[in-house]
Amino acid sequence: MYNKVNAQFAVKLAFKAITQRLLTLPTVISNSRKNVQHHYDLGNDFYQQFLDPTLTYSCGYRLHESDTLEQMQNQKYELICRKLSLQPGESMIDIGCGWGGMLIYAAEHYGVSGTGITLSLEQEKLAKTRIEQRGLTDKIKIVLADYREIQGQYDKFVSIGMFEHVGKGNFGTFMQKAAALLKPGGVGMLHTIGTTSKERNGAWVDKYIFPGGYAPQLPELAQAMMAAKLTLAHCENLKPHYAETLKLWAMNFTHNRSEIAALSASYDDRFLRMWYLYLQSFEASFRYGALHVYQLLFYPGKPWQLSVPLDFSKPVESKPVEKVGAIAPR
Repeated sequence: MYNKVNAQFAVKLAFKAITQRLLTLPTVISNSRKNVQHHYDLGNDFYQQFLDPTLTYSCGYRLHESDTLEQMQNQKYELICRKLSLQPGESMIDIGCGWGGMLIYAAEHYGVSGTGITLSLEQEKLAKTRIEQRGLTDKIKIVLADYREIQGQYDKFVSIGMFEHVGKGNFGTFMQKAAALLKPGGVGMLHTIGTTSKERNGAWVDKYIFPGGYAPQLPELAQAMMAAKLTLAHCENLKPHYAETLKLWAMNFTHNRSEIAALSASYDDRFLRMWYLYLQSFEASFRYGALHVYQLLFYPGKPWQLSVPLDFSKPVESKPVEKVGAIAPR
């Protein structure tokens, strides 16, 4: 009798988990919008309590033990700009642009214009405010849309920390859209969490943190690119850098716990413990476990111009704006 009750309970749990998964699969745009808003629309004031001033919610790039979060994020942006070989006057699209950090950096330091795509209402609102405050409204625009709805062509394509929300069934769709958005001779950069594990998104994370999330394995990314006629030119794994990023986020989260709790009644003790567990467990998985973070540089078609997009002999520290003749921040 005891074993029968246990079996029935296990079946109910499994059915509940499967139902939750089906309701959040990002196969359709409405589910993708719901999933993104579940996590990213918690409130800009919430994220400002533990992110750096650039409001970057993805893996930083640490060069020195003393690096601050802001330095790490700007160094990540500089690394991506060099890999993309950004040139003044070029156009760039950022799929999953967050609060606009990548586009702001690229416009100010490399003189490019850009379009950012997000499904988060909160991100769209604050990103537009930040762009206006820095005098970049003639350079950058933010569009509230799903990547599948976007048209046009750009010199450069970038997507940072968004692909984890695409879903396994949409890998090919995403890569085909990336290929379509690039002009002939264009260059793209995909920055995404990946895994070497068979488990992609635990039931707890799927329900409470990232509904519909699915971390890809590296061969899946390569296969989807190849099917979309995208040539993979360079791949780098920033796994330890994300562990350090999450460590600093968790430190800020702990230090500002009372300030977060005061923002809203929804940020109660249960919520705070849940988010602290999320930050700590992800740091552990990047430091010791199966999570990785890849930067993949790619080109549409087979041929591309012979060039070295990144000079590894030079330091990657972010550039002061005044030294490159770009638009100064305001």
